[in-house]
Amino acid sequence: MAKILAADIGGTHSRFALFEARGNDLEMLDSIWLDTHGARTFPELLEQLWDSEFPVRPGGFEAAVLAPAGAVYHGLTCPDLPNAPWGIDLREVDFGTPAVRLINDFSAQAYACRTSAVADALVIQAGEPVDGETIGIIGAGTGLGYSALLRTGDTWTALPSEGGHMAFPFIGRDEAEYAEFNRIESGRNWPEGDSVVTGLGLQLVHRFLTGEDLTPKEISARITPQSETTRWYARFYARACRNWAIGLMTTGGMFIAGGVAAKNPMFVQVPDFLEEFHNSHVYQEFLGTIPVRLNANQASGLFGAAFFGAQMLAGRGGRG
Repeated sequence: MAKILAADIGGTHSRFALFEARGNDLEMLDSIWLDTHGARTFPELLEQLWDSEFPVRPGGFEAAVLAPAGAVYHGLTCPDLPNAPWGIDLREVDFGTPAVRLINDFSAQAYACRTSAVADALVIQAGEPVDGETIGIIGAGTGLGYSALLRTGDTWTALPSEGGHMAFPFIGRDEAEYAEFNRIESGRNWPEGDSVVTGLGLQLVHRFLTGEDLTPKEISARITPQSETTRWYARFYARACRNWAIGLMTTGGMFIAGGVAAKNPMFVQVPDFLEEFHNSHVYQEFLGTIPVRLNANQASGLFGAAFFGAQMLAGRGGRG
């Protein structure tokens, strides 16, 4: 048995958990949530962790895996967290063990697909998964995260991605008008996943359609499955999922994660979602066979980070 410190560091919260691993079987022993913006630096965030009631200190675990919401370089640094006030450099802190690694937060979501964290995932489309083949992961929250899980031998490897910053495709005159609205209102070079299929994207499409300037929480409280906002947002979410599924040929299945759909499952349950997901003049039949599930488990990123840690301790490594 080995103890693994796992972290999921987002733009709002930084979640930490201590796991006990028996091979790839993981048990969460304890966890704590900290305010990401409540620390001025990454070392200060860790000082808050060590000074809290969380029952672990440096040297009290065999491995540590941290999953920040940003691009990770060489498993050591994440210089820029787009939605946080600081970056991460593991060389600035001492964890009391050399087995320390950074992986992207959606790489952690990918690894979570091999754990009990997805046991209760909601089935959106049953499909027929092919064991051991590529699994796609996508999820809207503060940003739009992408990853994929690949198996080589007995090792699972997550593909890191910053796909949320790719230009988003729009179709038709109405959507073209919204594309220009989105570009101007978001202040970005072009509409991208991070400004279309996120909390910000929900605000912008609702404002475009209704003129109401509301928060995502306020929008969620008033829209219904029949609302135009719901139907447009579901269509955009499905389009992002479809493009990722085709780009990867996800014969192992697709998992949707992230806070937007977890809090508003109707975005992936209304008929507009699967209609758009299947909308391909070449791959419609293939898209109808892919298992699609909604993972609403808020701890899944922690389980995924711990899974990577267990592989690392077993000498199988992997990337993230």
